[in-house]
Amino acid sequence: MTSQTPDPHTPEMPPVRAPSAVPIDDSVLPFEVGALDLRGRLTRLGPSLDELLEKHAYPTPVGKLLGEAVVLATLLGSALKFEGRFILQTQTDGPVSLLIVDFQAPDRLRAYARFDESRLEPGLSSGALLGKGHLAMTIDQGPDMSRYQGLVALDGGGLEEAAHEYFLRSEQIPTKVRLAVGEEWRGGEGGRHHWRAGGMLLQFLPKAPERARQPDLHPGDAPEGAEVHAVTEDDAWVEGQSLIGTVEDIELIDPDLSGERLLYRLFHERGVRVFSSLPLRAQCSCSREAVSGMLSRFSPQDRADMVKDDKVVVTCEFCSSVYEFTPEEAGVEPSDS
Repeated sequence: MTSQTPDPHTPEMPPVRAPSAVPIDDSVLPFEVGALDLRGRLTRLGPSLDELLEKHAYPTPVGKLLGEAVVLATLLGSALKFEGRFILQTQTDGPVSLLIVDFQAPDRLRAYARFDESRLEPGLSSGALLGKGHLAMTIDQGPDMSRYQGLVALDGGGLEEAAHEYFLRSEQIPTKVRLAVGEEWRGGEGGRHHWRAGGMLLQFLPKAPERARQPDLHPGDAPEGAEVHAVTEDDAWVEGQSLIGTVEDIELIDPDLSGERLLYRLFHERGVRVFSSLPLRAQCSCSREAVSGMLSRFSPQDRADMVKDDKVVVTCEFCSSVYEFTPEEAGVEPSDS
């Protein structure tokens, strides 16, 4: 998965200008550092993330973890070059047993988390909240196209670690990911905390593929004392990793620091080129028609079992919208009694 950027071999270069001082929330900013053969994307989320999380009033640790998943989904899903869907989903045995982020290209987001509040303890890391299980990343190109899915084992690590493992094993592209989520207090009458998040994905994409070689994966059954395969990392990628390693969480979520200024702060010595930002918005795809279609796929007995107080009520897990149907509208067959 690489950035949606123009052909790097295009001879025409845009004019040099100062980085924008105006922060733009709810967007993905593609960029490249040509001198180091680096490409990447920078996500900044504000009101859209707040809308996604506040619909469920998640406990802070759960909201933070789901926010990280949303940021990761935007960094990966924004690379789609067609109007499909990128779905990020975890299933684990931890206190947060399920995370789902549905990114519908080019800009629509919805997300949901399932958790056991009795198992939430202060100070649990993202990895401890997730526990053991797997992370699935699915690209859905539409009803007439095959799906692509990548799986990564989760074994007590967080989403950043899982993303690195995915790119190492599946894409084999040298990649580093940074994710940050926090709450911002806005005072005044009715003041409350608002969610903010940011993330950066950086990839090493040299023209000569041998420069991007990485060590072979451990076979798992090598005898004790066997020599481990090692590859000397390219100097450009070493520098790139060093630079992204200096990014602090507060810089990724700072509402007063524009994405362009953050990239300039990191890469100005080498020169960084940014492209048009991609807007993001929180919008669920549920509708009364879609829910009705879903009900039609249940068996007659299952639909009959859904009737409570002479109606069928369906609540969307993503946006909490409630849809009510009469038994007849839900396709419940009249009883013989």
